[in-house]
Amino acid sequence: MSGICASLRLDGQLAERGELAPVLARLAARGPDGSAIMAEGPAALGHALLATTPEALTEPMPLRLALTGCMITADVRLDNRAELIAALDLDPAGRVIGDGELILLSYLRWGMDCPERLLGDFAFILWDQRHQRLFAARDKVGMRQLIYHHHPDRLFACATDPHALLQHPDVPRRVNEARIADFLEQLEAIDHVSTFHEGLLRLPPAHALVVEQGGLKVWRYWQLTPQPIVRRASNAAYEEAFLAVFTEAVRARLRSPDPVGSMLSGGMDSGSVAAIAARLLQKAGAPPLKTFSGVDPDPACEESACIRDVLQTIPHIAPELVSLDNPERYRDDVVRLTREESDPFDGHMAMIRALYVTAQGAGVKVMLDGVAGDTTLPTGNMIEFHLALGNLNKSWKEARAQERFWSGEVKAGKAWRAALKRTMLPRWVQALRQRRWETAEAQREARESIVHPDLAKRVHMAERRRANARHVHFGHSCDPSAQALRMLHPFIIVGRERYDRVASACGIEPRDPFLDERVLEFCLTLPVEQIHANGWPKVIVRRSMAGMLPDSVRWKPGRHHVGWRFAEICATTRLDQLDETILSELAHYTARGTNGAKFALNRNTDGLESEAELLYLSWLITHFKSFEN
Repeated sequence: MSGICASLRLDGQLAERGELAPVLARLAARGPDGSAIMAEGPAALGHALLATTPEALTEPMPLRLALTGCMITADVRLDNRAELIAALDLDPAGRVIGDGELILLSYLRWGMDCPERLLGDFAFILWDQRHQRLFAARDKVGMRQLIYHHHPDRLFACATDPHALLQHPDVPRRVNEARIADFLEQLEAIDHVSTFHEGLLRLPPAHALVVEQGGLKVWRYWQLTPQPIVRRASNAAYEEAFLAVFTEAVRARLRSPDPVGSMLSGGMDSGSVAAIAARLLQKAGAPPLKTFSGVDPDPACEESACIRDVLQTIPHIAPELVSLDNPERYRDDVVRLTREESDPFDGHMAMIRALYVTAQGAGVKVMLDGVAGDTTLPTGNMIEFHLALGNLNKSWKEARAQERFWSGEVKAGKAWRAALKRTMLPRWVQALRQRRWETAEAQREARESIVHPDLAKRVHMAERRRANARHVHFGHSCDPSAQALRMLHPFIIVGRERYDRVASACGIEPRDPFLDERVLEFCLTLPVEQIHANGWPKVIVRRSMAGMLPDSVRWKPGRHHVGWRFAEICATTRLDQLDETILSELAHYTARGTNGAKFALNRNTDGLESEAELLYLSWLITHFKSFEN
């Protein structure tokens, strides 16, 4: 996960290396293996290197092709290198062809359609001096980031990180009050473009942009679409097919010049990734997979017990336990990184920070995880699914099974009756009920909101609530089109962006096999009952991991996490110890003065008064005010 940046003068001036120097300095944590700037005419490109592929060790970045004068800087790992090399008629003998060069040559062959042909995680910026064109794109699932600023007739600038981009001398520093309101109302996933800074926008996943003749155009170049359902002869056939594509996704993410690490919880997702990765490394004669787990020493902790079961089952691993009873190993670093974070929504990531800090100390630059397991294998309401087919018995069994899975938290009778009502009502009545519910919810949220009325009016808070509801709610349908939308749900996009920011502070690149394009498209071919059956979500993964993960994990109901304990144990400040100046500044944005400020902190930390989860909001106020122009 390197850091990249660019500056394009639109005012007739020549670009200077110096304008990107402070931007690169801010990207140093992302790219500790060296940095460089290349300038030509009105364009300058910068690169802060984190060498996480063998080719990155030798490929210079930014890269310029002398024949065309085109330049590129890229944060990239391509998984279809052989296919691209063949399609581009390249001869790899005797030289190293880097991923950046492959993107640049793909652009020269296919123009601005080239991102569709790239498989892997990437963000790149390309300058075509022949057409005086800057072209950039972000990968299809949002593993890499790109933030940009466009001032027509003056400047276009972009970088991996918003706070790096703010170091450009001509990029304005203005707080985005609408995003503060989003934070106070927990609307993190309201869209794919907002940042906490006015004039700075995120390029959404699967989007590209071009700047030429001073104008900016942004467009979507790829969309995950429903696939024809494939019927196989048996469960075993489905499992074999899933393992084949998922194993290839894991294999692609093991490409690194250094040993790869993996997060390992007591759940199915990271456990599946680690189990397959360890076996691939063992077969290749590589060193054991380094795994990192957050554990609670309390014998009653079910999550930690499952982790211990996994460690006894997976061969060829070198486990590292990050324990709550040994916080001196990571606490100071977690608190420091929390205070230095670049986005307030990252404040609750204490355990993830502790794992990345430990991995960094172990020399790990690449960390596998299974963050997207739930969204890659989603379903709608399975009770409704069976009711719609007229299977009353199956629908009731599903309701009972879901009650067991959630240990009684979801009552079977209530869930079944609600599903029956939705199924029996005509579509127009359902739509009317939905609109009434949304209106009632909006009224409730307005009554309970702690956003100051003046701020709410300035940022059109009521419309932002409605926009958020439209953006994150995909209904109950198990239809393939709804499944495709859920796979790249806004929640997983902002979640992956959070992991990107937190990992980059430790010089680590996260990789998630569940977001491999091939895995996503394969899962869209599965009948819904291969994804969710008898109350069990991700049932095909549970069956496929037989012999690779213990049954205590494969068939563990519900979810149990210890992350909140890490936030609590990293606390060094309580609410009543917070500086009254900070609270009074925050009170400017809340409807209840200083008490409202305290309520805001509590609300956004699920009631935990811990510094690891509180500091980011005080940072939001004090840090932003310190640099406003």
